[in-house]
Amino acid sequence: MAAEDCYATQLIDGDGGFNAAGLDRFVKETKVIDCGLSYAVVAIMGPQSSGKSTLMNQLFHTKFREMDAFRGRSQTTKGIWIAKCVGIEPCTIGMDLEGTDGRERGEDDTTFEKQSALFALAVSDIVLINMWCHDIGREQAANKPLLKTVFQVMMRLFSPRKTTLLFVIRDKTKTPFEYLEPVLREDIQKIWDSVPKPQAHKSTPLSEFFTVEVVALSSYEEKEEKFKEEVAELRQRFFHSISPGGLAGDRRGVVPASGFSFSAQQIWKVIKENKDLDLPAHKVMVATVRCEEIANEKFTHLTSNEDWLALEEAVQSGPVPGFGKQLSSILDTYLSEYDMEAIYFDEGVRNSRRHQLETRALDFVFPAYNTMLGHLRSNALENFKVRLEQSLSNGEGFASSVRTCTERCVLEFDRGCADAAVRQANWDTSRVREKLRRDLDAHASSVRSTKLSELNITYEKKLSASLTEPVGALLEAGEDTWASIRKLLNRETEAAVSEFSKAVVGFELDKVTIEKMVQYLRDYARNVVETKAREEAGKALIHMKDRFSTVFNYDSDSMPRVWTGKEDIKTITKDARSASLKILSVRAAIRLDEKPDNIEKVIFSSLMDGTGTALSTQDKSTRALADPLATSTWEEVSPKDTLITPVQCKSLWRQFKSETEYTVTQAISAQEAHKRSNNWLPPPWAIMAMILLGFNEFMMLLRNPLYLLVLFVAYLLSKALWVQMDIAGEFRHGAISGILSISSKFLPTVMDILRRLAEEAQGRPTPEAPRQPVSLASQSYGSETPQANPLTSSVPESSVSSSVSYSDSGMEYSSPNLARRRATNNQEME
Repeated sequence: MAAEDCYATQLIDGDGGFNAAGLDRFVKETKVIDCGLSYAVVAIMGPQSSGKSTLMNQLFHTKFREMDAFRGRSQTTKGIWIAKCVGIEPCTIGMDLEGTDGRERGEDDTTFEKQSALFALAVSDIVLINMWCHDIGREQAANKPLLKTVFQVMMRLFSPRKTTLLFVIRDKTKTPFEYLEPVLREDIQKIWDSVPKPQAHKSTPLSEFFTVEVVALSSYEEKEEKFKEEVAELRQRFFHSISPGGLAGDRRGVVPASGFSFSAQQIWKVIKENKDLDLPAHKVMVATVRCEEIANEKFTHLTSNEDWLALEEAVQSGPVPGFGKQLSSILDTYLSEYDMEAIYFDEGVRNSRRHQLETRALDFVFPAYNTMLGHLRSNALENFKVRLEQSLSNGEGFASSVRTCTERCVLEFDRGCADAAVRQANWDTSRVREKLRRDLDAHASSVRSTKLSELNITYEKKLSASLTEPVGALLEAGEDTWASIRKLLNRETEAAVSEFSKAVVGFELDKVTIEKMVQYLRDYARNVVETKAREEAGKALIHMKDRFSTVFNYDSDSMPRVWTGKEDIKTITKDARSASLKILSVRAAIRLDEKPDNIEKVIFSSLMDGTGTALSTQDKSTRALADPLATSTWEEVSPKDTLITPVQCKSLWRQFKSETEYTVTQAISAQEAHKRSNNWLPPPWAIMAMILLGFNEFMMLLRNPLYLLVLFVAYLLSKALWVQMDIAGEFRHGAISGILSISSKFLPTVMDILRRLAEEAQGRPTPEAPRQPVSLASQSYGSETPQANPLTSSVPESSVSSSVSYSDSGMEYSSPNLARRRATNNQEME
């Protein structure tokens, strides 16, 4: 076989130095590291120059260095060498030890012999003891010190397994093997009995520690062919040596092949430190170190695994379908590899380190798993938001929608968690699930608050719309105002509460909450009324003036009053002030609780009863002391319901009277002016003078009827001119303006009348000519002097205004206080 097939390597040099690097290289190159427990170690020991290396080379086809007999007998093997036994199954490691009893180390230097023997017994399954045939039965044979050394060091091993001692008798003689073997076993037993033992093993037989096998070989130098045949036969015994019944059948303390290098190094370290070698403890230590190395290696491979890196990157951007399955597969790969490589180490240590590896790996991948759960939670929350909005848009009840959407989203989350679950872990998702529940509840609560707020706003707007303007209108009515307002408030509030109660049924609120919300709605409706009442109370004076103007300037049929002199201005003024005072009393306080009050009575008795009565100085002082309005509160009315205090009512009334007094004065002036404008006949005394003084003229007319005809014609012409020029209307704007207007229209009117008469005389009636426009002089004068009535010249613009307009049928004059229309047509003149 080629030298490279056995990879002979010096394991320990002659000075005791351990070649750790060489051993690591050896187990890798020979692939021993992959053998698990399917390997065996065979060591050979014996006297120096007894043919140990030759036997190993012949037996296992190794290439250990052999002694050159032609150069003399000397030490060939120094320290301990190892090589792979070529062609042996299972994998077998041969170990060639330095010979004992060598002159190079001397008689007293047996330290290395004992150390190497102890090392061989600790790491080997089979120990070959090479001895000469002629030493059997001799007391001072060269193999006796060797056996004593073997048995002595065995006491330092706390090994759970038996080692096979294969005694190889070299250069056998004619003495039959059947006689040599008993003698050798007897000598071995004597040596065992003579070796000092610990108290625990005083009576322990040799068979508890060793399995003794004996074989004899012919001389290599004298009977080489015979020797090789016997060696070939012996070689067959090393095939399947670790199987039950084989040479190395006891495998209880075997270190897995991947830990052989470290184990051998640690064993030699303990031996060098001259400590007792506890092989079971050493096995645990080796298992611990190797399993930890394997675990670290697998963890390193896991962290750099491409599938894992891709999965980790993918999960950062969103949920990954089949996350748990993929991650479990990756973890299972490395855990399985660990199990395969660490299967032959101590079970307790192996399982412990596997658990550590699994825990470490799970801790490493947990952030990605947690991120996955975060995505699942976020998606579930977003789905909940969308579904809840859709459900509410479809008109479903809020509470039922929340329950349905919550159940669906939590179910989806649970399915996602099941899909993301890692088979090797038992991670609890309850915390994330509870967080999702809290998020869903928080969003549902937020939406519920928003929806309820929108609902409240909707019904608040409805109440505002249904109460504000009607309350303002009722405050203008004046009759049973607050009773009507209370009735309106109760009707609208109950309608809103009824609709609101139906609307909140879907929210499934508790009774107390619903009662609070309903009460809030009732309070809001009341507040709307109170706010409107306070607003109207601030405009009380304006409304009083408007009511006064309405009652004073319009009759019961809502027709404008014309001050002709027949109207009782005093009575009308009193009625108008009474109506205005009614406005004041209504706006003085809020009366929504149906409590009796005497506000109206107090106001009327204090302000209306004494309006037209002149009081003496003593009566005035007495009245001041007993004035019910000389206070800031109303009886039986709380301050919060007070809109206008009694003192303010008194002040408003004084201001009201001062601002409306002028209107009354102007009405009186207009009435007097009307009387003067309609009284155009001469006084009675003048009429009597005319009758007395014109008696002769009257008699003359009776005697001459022609004069009567002329007078009649003159009367007709005058009447036509009077009607055509509307002389009475022209003088209504004043004497000067009337004269100027008549003078400008006199000649055109006379010509028009004569023309018509001429046409009638000729029998050719023509259509009525259009009305001649008013002259520029009269128009300009009219525009310059728009106030013919003293009322219109002094009354404020807001209360009194006048205008003059012309139409085809005549002239119209109108004002809020005076309205008169006169019309003439051409047929009446004919």
